[in-house]
Amino acid sequence: MAEVEFFFDLSCPWTYLAAGRLHEAAVRTGARIRWRPFRLSDLGRSAAEQRWPAEPPRRAHAQRMLAAWADFCARPLQLPEGWPAELTLAARGAVYAAATERARAYAEAVWAAEFGRGEPPLTEAALLELAAAAGLEGAAFHSALADPGTAEALAANARELAARGGFASATMFVGERMFHGNESMPLVEYALGQASGRRFVMPGQHG
Repeated sequence: MAEVEFFFDLSCPWTYLAAGRLHEAAVRTGARIRWRPFRLSDLGRSAAEQRWPAEPPRRAHAQRMLAAWADFCARPLQLPEGWPAELTLAARGAVYAAATERARAYAEAVWAAEFGRGEPPLTEAALLELAAAAGLEGAAFHSALADPGTAEALAANARELAARGGFASATMFVGERMFHGNESMPLVEYALGQASGRRFVMPGQHG
């Protein structure tokens, strides 16, 4: 079975959009997604660097493109006040969710709160509710949030991403081929198609 590694930061709206498209690509290619949570701050990216570009024309363009992509992906998008928030606890929860094969359900629950309702889950109580909705066992999830091993696993994902040349969220690997961002999803699907051995009619092959 083909596999794609998905390095993701929960605070990134582009990653939220990419995740839905990656799931669809994985279904079409019969691939498995390996969810790899990390924090952009562990790559040395400050909150200011994650916000809109400073120049007004570039900022306006980025905002229009984000709205257009959300419409294209049929995903509700409401940026929380003060975005981006540092979702450290939520990211630790994602480490536990990935270990229990519930990463997608958990991440989607977090994103539904963060970008669907504009309410980033910053407290343990909020995360416990989302974890329960994602099918995670509450006591084990709560313990994982405070476990130093969970924090180390989260940081280790960032170190590995940096060592492999990654610099942002979302970053995807099919084998050692690296792809970055929502816009690269057609290339990710093409790589998964090649890895799976399935035949696809791709752009340039319709004639």
